[in-house]
Amino acid sequence: MRKLIYIFIAVCLMSIQGCDDGDIITVELDFEDEFSACEGVSDLVFYKTKDDPSESLSVLISNYTLDEILATGTDGTFSVEKSATFYYRTYSDESLPSTLFCNDIPEEVTISSSESDDCTAEIITVLTKDDEDGILAILEDINGNGDLTDDDTDGDGLADYIDWDDDGDNILTEDENPDPNGDGDLEDAQDTDGDGIPDYLDADDDGDGVLTRDEENDSQDQRPNNDITNSDVGADYLNPAVATTVSATAYREHTIYETYVVTVTLQDISLSFLSQDSFDFGVLSDSSLTSSESITPDFE
Repeated sequence: MRKLIYIFIAVCLMSIQGCDDGDIITVELDFEDEFSACEGVSDLVFYKTKDDPSESLSVLISNYTLDEILATGTDGTFSVEKSATFYYRTYSDESLPSTLFCNDIPEEVTISSSESDDCTAEIITVLTKDDEDGILAILEDINGNGDLTDDDTDGDGLADYIDWDDDGDNILTEDENPDPNGDGDLEDAQDTDGDGIPDYLDADDDGDGVLTRDEENDSQDQRPNNDITNSDVGADYLNPAVATTVSATAYREHTIYETYVVTVTLQDISLSFLSQDSFDFGVLSDSSLTSSESITPDFE
């Protein structure tokens, strides 16, 4: 939570309250860490509001769009500094409507006071991708060099951290018990054949000489887990007594989840009650920042 308290010798804040020279006034800006965004005809607005008392902080950037700050480069990052106008407002209303910004101000809303200041908005965007396979991305650095993009266990063109079937056996990683107790320690990952390679990285889970993806004896649907010869043992790919080969012809479709994290820092703010070189405005909260894409790797 952004909680800032400023005490200053009275410079009357418009109509917030009357005061005499020499009075000491405490202004408390108590806002959540997250902020919202909306676009006008040609402007981008970042804002946050609160009730009791009703206040808002907003940042106006002219001739700019949300799409522009989401245009990350090949490294998944974007940063820019833009001239902006910072607003602090108080309202007579006990609570504020959700449509307060980027719309005509509703008639029932009365602004008690308003202050604005020209400043610089530093915007940083980081795009993160993940397969949500039950393993933290940082733990999918198999070669330990700190670079997640060059770890591709099955060689299908998708790095393990965005590949929800790391070993390419058409059994999803999350279904191969990579972290049975969910403690983030993969030392207890399921290893059916005891060969020291956990199932989620083992192309032949039961060690019978037949690749897991080729053990589709009932139906070739890229799902070996529903091919069961002996129900007492389970799926054929985990049963070393069944070693029938039915060659796979395709990988399963993969889903990659993308999340943009946008932070804004304001530089050189100077209001009547606030002078600060740097102010952390927070993290953008917007449903458009999370999306997913589906990819089916080429089968070789």
